[in-house]
Amino acid sequence: MKKYLKTFPDKCIACHTCESTCSNLYFKEGNPDKSCIRITSAEPVNDMNVCNQCETCVKVCPTKALTITQQGVVMVNKSLCISCYMCIAACPSNSMMRHEGGLYPFKCIACGACVKSCPQNAIKVVQE
Repeated sequence: MKKYLKTFPDKCIACHTCESTCSNLYFKEGNPDKSCIRITSAEPVNDMNVCNQCETCVKVCPTKALTITQQGVVMVNKSLCISCYMCIAACPSNSMMRHEGGLYPFKCIACGACVKSCPQNAIKVVQE
């Protein structure tokens, strides 16, 4: 079983509400660089980038700071992380991120806060 965010780019209007909700929840500021979901305006549909919990990052972490929950969500343990960023380099979807001045990588944990805030229902939490 894997829990992740499913995106519907054809519904996304690039209002960036999801990014704001995410960064406010986890970093206490409305900064898109600190959001676990990234929206890029594009034609004909907007690009919605979010972790699909593929686990590629887990395999390359030298300190085992990345683990997988019973729900299939990849989590970062900051107390084990040495900030080598191998996980960021290995991520095939560019969904493992860091921000200027941030020590640790971060990613979507499928919490669903952005789902509740999206006015277009362009995101949903799924479990497969």
